[in-house]
Amino acid sequence: MPAPRPAPGHPDGAAEAGCSCEALSPPQELVSRLHFDAREGHIWLNGQRMVLLHNSAMGVLRRELIESLGLDRARGLITRMGYNCGANDAELARKLRQFDRPIDAVYIGPQLHMLEGVARIEKVMLELDEEAGHFLGEFNWHGSAEAEAHVQMYGIGSHTACWQQAGYASGFVSRFMGRPVVFRELQCRAQGATHCVIVGKPAEDWEDADDDLRMLRADDLSHGVATMASQGSSAARQLLDDPGVVGISAGFNAVCHMVRRAAKTQATVLFQGESGVGKEVLAQALHRIGPRGEGPFVAINCAAIPEELIESELFGVDKGGYTGAHATRPGRFERAHGGTLFLDEIGILGWTAQGKLLRALQEREIERVGGTQTVRIDVRVVAATNLDLKREVEAGRFREDLYYRLNVLPVRVPPLRERREDIPVFMNHFLHKFNRRDGRQVTGFTGRAIDAMLTYQWPGNIRELENLVERGVVLASDGGAIDIPHLFLGDEQLGADWLALHHDGSLRHLAVGVPGQAPQAGSDDPVALAERVQALLAGQTGPAGRGIVPLDELEAELVRSAMAATGGNQSAAARLLGLSRAQLVYRLKGLGLRTAATG
Repeated sequence: MPAPRPAPGHPDGAAEAGCSCEALSPPQELVSRLHFDAREGHIWLNGQRMVLLHNSAMGVLRRELIESLGLDRARGLITRMGYNCGANDAELARKLRQFDRPIDAVYIGPQLHMLEGVARIEKVMLELDEEAGHFLGEFNWHGSAEAEAHVQMYGIGSHTACWQQAGYASGFVSRFMGRPVVFRELQCRAQGATHCVIVGKPAEDWEDADDDLRMLRADDLSHGVATMASQGSSAARQLLDDPGVVGISAGFNAVCHMVRRAAKTQATVLFQGESGVGKEVLAQALHRIGPRGEGPFVAINCAAIPEELIESELFGVDKGGYTGAHATRPGRFERAHGGTLFLDEIGILGWTAQGKLLRALQEREIERVGGTQTVRIDVRVVAATNLDLKREVEAGRFREDLYYRLNVLPVRVPPLRERREDIPVFMNHFLHKFNRRDGRQVTGFTGRAIDAMLTYQWPGNIRELENLVERGVVLASDGGAIDIPHLFLGDEQLGADWLALHHDGSLRHLAVGVPGQAPQAGSDDPVALAERVQALLAGQTGPAGRGIVPLDELEAELVRSAMAATGGNQSAAARLLGLSRAQLVYRLKGLGLRTAATG
């Protein structure tokens, strides 16, 4: 059996003896968010429902997966399960993060992992620079539950076994960094080592991350974080022109499985979803990986063609078919012969065109406008719509028989707000794409830009995200990071779901403003206020208005903070502020705050 690999930074392998590791025990504030409701049979970690499972049951599941799927596919599935858990926990950690030290927010991941019973975790080293996109972390896992379950089933072996935990770390940190970060286990208890060691860094910083990245891909269609694997590979080059087929979320991988199954058949596929979710890109992928991949892929946006011309565009026209038709011209059906015809926005087709389309699908033949001869066609039709066709049928705007002809295999593509795990992947992908295209050297995203991107509702979905990142690359400085004002220029609605930690430990909504604009008088934004106070103490005035720190605003925040810190006890709050209770009550009344508190 090969010896376990030594941890980085410890060439002699004596990680325990020579390591000044930092224990990462869960703080009480985090522990207090775990609740057991015995009456209802619920366990809650903040807003996430949890389940206690026997670790041996996880071992049985692992064995069944390995024996039914094979080692590689089972490892990939388990890794993606961990990635999803890590991304979910990152959402909780993002709500708890302290804005002055992003590195503390990263510690919440290991602390949550410990709270969930996975392992005891030590930090060996951690380097983090959100704006530069730099991350390098090394951690020790002691008593890994996953390694223990694997050993119980298979004994000591030559391979690492903490697949779910490595996926968890990758998902957690990727969500925070706004770019794919890959963790690799370098030694494992399942190999006979005293403890497990993992190292994480951005995907592009690994020289040989292909295997790790492959674990985050559900299949050949979804390349996931592999967009940053090898910039010279054909897959990476292809994805630069095919940015929609990128994702690692459960919802997106489910779509990819459907597309892969459909690709080998001749079934008509109907992609449903909001504008900008990547329906055409998925249609191109379906065509590319299927038996018609060498044939033509012809697309038509039915919403972009005037109704009086849509029939000639679809079915072609014979010479003299109408005034001005001086030559015979084939339509999209004929041009797609032997390949795929993609009908986008099919829900807006007129009634007459719908009837002719139905006949073409049923009979596999068409007639050109003004023609008398039928033309046989060999075309696979793939359609897409952002309308609810069932409702369109009920409203009498869409033919019911055509609806059922198209609805052979409906595939719903989830909007970006339902697949937030994919947002960092897209951010990183588009950042590199536009850096290369424009010859820029923008390093990454600031912490608040990442938070804003993750909490924004994305009404324009992937198309909007791509546009915003392109805008950020244009406006940011070379060697600098993209910040909120480079992305959001005022017309986007921000902050509806951005939560911050209040002084009493509760969560509250925090408005996301555009940096560089002075907060309005009376605004309740202690984070922005703290930034301006720190700038003032450092002797920095900043742009016009930004360095202003109104005394009444500062006083109001101090009063609120003291009341929150003492649980509303006026006497205790007054002592914290060096005031008498009467003086505090006077200020509370002036601020319009409730004074009927304890104390």
